Amino acid sequence: MHDIRLIRDDPGAFDAGLARRGAEPVAKAILALDEERRALTTKLQEAQSRRNEASKAIGKAMGQGDTETAEALKAEVAELKRIMPEMEETERALGDKLKDALGVIPNIPFEDVPEGADEEDNVEISRWGDVPRFDFEPKEHADFAPALGMEFETAARMSGARFTFLRGPMARLHRALGQFMLDHQVNVGGYTECAPPLLVKDEAMYGTDKLPKFAEDSFQTMVEPSKEALQEVNARMDAAVKDEDFQLANDLVHELEDLYRPNPQSRRWLIPTAEVSLTASVMGELLDEATLPLRMTALTDCFRSEAGSAGRDTRGFIRQHQFTKCELVSVVRPEDSEAEHERMTRAAQEVLEALGLPYRTMLLCTGDMGFGARKTYDLEVWLPGQNAYREISSCSNTGDFQARRMNTRYRVAGEKKKTEFVHTLNGSGLAVGRALVAIIENYQQGDGSVRVPEALHSYMGGVTKLEPV
Repeated sequence: MHDIRLIRDDPGAFDAGLARRGAEPVAKAILALDEERRALTTKLQEAQSRRNEASKAIGKAMGQGDTETAEALKAEVAELKRIMPEMEETERALGDKLKDALGVIPNIPFEDVPEGADEEDNVEISRWGDVPRFDFEPKEHADFAPALGMEFETAARMSGARFTFLRGPMARLHRALGQFMLDHQVNVGGYTECAPPLLVKDEAMYGTDKLPKFAEDSFQTMVEPSKEALQEVNARMDAAVKDEDFQLANDLVHELEDLYRPNPQSRRWLIPTAEVSLTASVMGELLDEATLPLRMTALTDCFRSEAGSAGRDTRGFIRQHQFTKCELVSVVRPEDSEAEHERMTRAAQEVLEALGLPYRTMLLCTGDMGFGARKTYDLEVWLPGQNAYREISSCSNTGDFQARRMNTRYRVAGEKKKTEFVHTLNGSGLAVGRALVAIIENYQQGDGSVRVPEALHSYMGGVTKLEPV
């Protein structure tokens, strides 16, 4: 969420920031809506003040025996009482409209973020590790991993596309990876381990900028209507048809549909990333400066509908509806967020290095950053089967964008009344499934087996190689 005061102070600079992301200018429309709301607020305040003055004047006029003035004042107060609820409702509606308009505007990139349209304009910062050389033609994981226990067809029969069933040592390697990542981030990275909910309310999704813009990318629950409600509507439907009141019958069809629509009060969202539940753990809080920085990590399942990604990575274990990720979240003072961003990115890099996986660090351009980010580093791991680097971690600094949406502040030390919005950051440390793919491809052997990286041996109960069955 953007600070409306900054837009008022310099609308040109705001639109210029959006233009760097390829977004259309919006300041004029936002300010017009803001001005309309503020003007109505002023009128409402004046009406409230006049109502109070007139109410007091009634008693004075009555005390002086001025019945005519008293009656006129009573009529004025009655009229104000009549119109003020309408004004208050209009003010609320305009406030909601302004909030909705601000809620779909992306964050403004930092000045050092390179301009560009898409991933082709991202800037490589560094590389680590040597790309492995094979004395055979390396394969993509989808072509040989099924013999190792990565079963795509099994999952497809029960769940459909973009789900995978892991079995035996492959499942253990997946679990070992997640545990290794979590242990590293706790013991080395200094993050606090958390076990957050996997289902969250609208407020948590909105606060972490996943709603309203990305609703179709996430899964949500649906509450079954009560038997009594269905019976009542069906009985009215039967009566309408019997009376040949087909307009009413048609209206009742829509009423039935509404019963099955998710209710914002009862629905929950499956988290697309633990960023949502970890960041929302401070939603609405007023924190003490002494508690900052807060660094949290969690190993959770994540769920994404992957709307709009048809045809992308449909083979294999790269892009799934359900996947596991070790998430990193930091809540810091504004002046610490840039240094925290570098620290978080390093925490993710260390995991790849410990696993011996070659990678490169990319600074995303303005056109490739996520909606809520001001600056993002992507880590891309080398996949021999694709002969390419592929994203395995994304570490972003959102500034106060999420904090404003969540209303999360901290009390400045030594100043009783001064508060400021925190800055929030999030990153993957790492995506477990993609790390599994990277290990399978980088450690593959000519006979179809896969060596287990030494860092995982203690997690594998003596298993040092996955053998094809």
